[in-house]
Parts: sequence; C-alpha cells; structure tokens
Amino acid sequence: MPYFDHNATSPLSPVAREAWLRAQDELWQNPSSPTRAAARVRNALEAAREKLAALIDARPEQIVFNSGATEGASAVMAWLARAAAPGAHIALNPAEHPCVLESAGRFFANRIRWLPAAVSASEWETENLKSQISGAAAVAVMAANNETGFIHPWREIAAACRDARVPYLCDATQWLGKLPGSGLAQSADWLIASAHKFGGPKGVGFVKIADQAESFDSHAGGAQEHGHRGGTENYPAIAAMVAALEDAEARRMHLETERLRWRAGFERAIVQTIPGTQIVGQNLPPEERLWNTVTLLMPREDNTRWVAQLDKRGFQVSTGSACATGKGGPSHVLAAMRVPPDAAPRAIRVSSSWETSREDWQTLATAFAEAAQALHAP
Repeated sequence: MPYFDHNATSPLSPVAREAWLRAQDELWQNPSSPTRAAARVRNALEAAREKLAALIDARPEQIVFNSGATEGASAVMAWLARAAAPGAHIALNPAEHPCVLESAGRFFANRIRWLPAAVSASEWETENLKSQISGAAAVAVMAANNETGFIHPWREIAAACRDARVPYLCDATQWLGKLPGSGLAQSADWLIASAHKFGGPKGVGFVKIADQAESFDSHAGGAQEHGHRGGTENYPAIAAMVAALEDAEARRMHLETERLRWRAGFERAIVQTIPGTQIVGQNLPPEERLWNTVTLLMPREDNTRWVAQLDKRGFQVSTGSACATGKGGPSHVLAAMRVPPDAAPRAIRVSSSWETSREDWQTLATAFAEAAQALHAP
C-alpha cells in the first residue's frame, strides 16, 4: 500500500533494521553494569553519541539520548522554567507541535507571548520581533512544520536570539533526515528530535542541551546519560537511529531538487483535475516547504471522507498531525496560518519519503481524481 503519511511516522529503514538487529545480538547488555560486556556497550554508546554529534555539529557531551521529542520538550521546558527570572515569558510559535505547546503551557502557564506563525528571515531583524523576544526565558520555533512543511529560518532566528541573549529551542524532528543537519546544533541552544520520523525506531530520540545546562536533568535522580537522565539506555534503538540519520545524510540529500519537481507535478495534477483545490503555502517558493509535504484544502467534503476513499484505493494519507488527529478538533496549525475555519475540516496532508517514487506521486494524483468522482457520484 503506497504510504504518504511519513510525517506521522516512517517505517524502519533497512540500515536501521540491520543496526538494531546486530546490536540486539551483540550489544544487548546494560551499559551501567560492571562487566566487560557492559563496557563494550558503553563504548558503543559513546561512539554513537560522537557520530550523532558530528552530523548536527554538536559536541558529544551535549547529546542526551531519550525516548523522543515529547520527552525532550517537557524536560527542556522544565529546565527553562527553573532557570528563568521570576515572571519571565516564553516566546512561542503558535504552530509548534503539541508536545512543545503543551509543555510550554504546563511550565509557563500564563507567561506565553505568541509569535507570528510564519516569519521570513528578514523579519527577524525588525524591531517588532526584537521587542517580542526581548527578556524572554526562551524562544521556541521549529525548523520545519509537521503539518504544512513550512521551513522556518532557524539560522536567522538563532542570530536574533543570540543578539537578544535569549535561548533558542528548535524542534528539528521534521527537518532531520530530510534536509542537512549541519549547523543545526551550532545555531540552536536546545534541539529536540524523534528517530521514528526519519527511519529510526519508535521510542528513541535525543536532546542537544545548551552550553549553560550542566544541571540539565530530564528525570530527577537518574545517573545515566552522564547524569542527565535516568533509565537504562536503549543502545540497540540508539544505534538504529544514528544509522538511519547517517544513511540519509550520506546518500539522500542531493535528491531534494528532483523530489521538489515530483511534488510540483502532483500539485499541478490535483489542481487541474479537482478544481477549487488549494495548496497551503502555494505562493511560497518551492524550497521554503519540505520537499515531501503537501497540505491540500479540498473544495468540498470532510477530509475523513477523502481519507477513506483513498484508503480503499490503497493509499494512506492523513488529515494532519497524528497527535492532533488523535485528539480530534480543528488543526491549531491551520488556525495559526489563518486558514478559514470552514476550510480546515477539508485539509489533507500528504507526506512522502526518499523511497517514494515519481510513479507513486502520479498514481496518488489519479487516486484523488477517482475519489472525487466517487464522492460526487449520484
């Protein structure tokens, strides 16, 4: 079944599967144990930390392995709240992933200052935005949006935060594995990510901690991860995550231009065959959206009916963020983007992978046309 919901989760990549199986066979021991076998696991764990750090331009001691971005967001927000001056606010992109929004709401309550949902690189130099982030405990803006694929100018955001002496938290979950990770960690003070979005296993991810965060502790009382987190490290999952990211960085990134063309062809076909369909962000330059992501506003019918029709034809798409879909209700991302409330229930998110072929995109466009006919049959 052609799968077009990779922004929700991706299948385990072949290299990740191989790394995971090898580690399960050879390096399954608890790295905190005092045996020689455990020492081999500890050495492998630190080697994985070094590899990951090199991929995102961090130092190994800044990498804390965890269960994913949700845990990372909660732990970072808790640390920021403890370190903040009394009454300090956090400046937040309203289109952030729910894990960031909910953690910010928990630890900063009524001290959130909302940034514009989509800000260009040049706007981060304006006095208006400078005033919004001035004195903040932190600024949180993701690298790329999980629903729309919008790419945020994280380099310029980081520069503005440095000038204002405000920490910058970047959710890189949708960026990593799709676009080069080089420079991310040098730009952002805090970085969070989940492996299962780029071909790694579920239940593993990492936090890149800020230089000033020696006391960072995501789970009080834990001695693992150099004192930053409790719980036995899941080395097989960590090895698989790093292998998946290494593979994407080494063999995939040069394919972006080709994939942008395939996506553009799909968008043209949909707009032509289903008049009235809109593409969220269609006026942006193509490279300002992730090459794999399209959010469509269908001209009629609830999005769940479109998903069901496409599912019957063997195509898996989504109504939006998996976390938001599970809770029900309108998309907070589309609301932040000022998509009219009556249009949001007609939104369909399509998200591909490196393995998705041009023919897959073309047959999906055909399936949409067939679905449209079925939905409007007398």
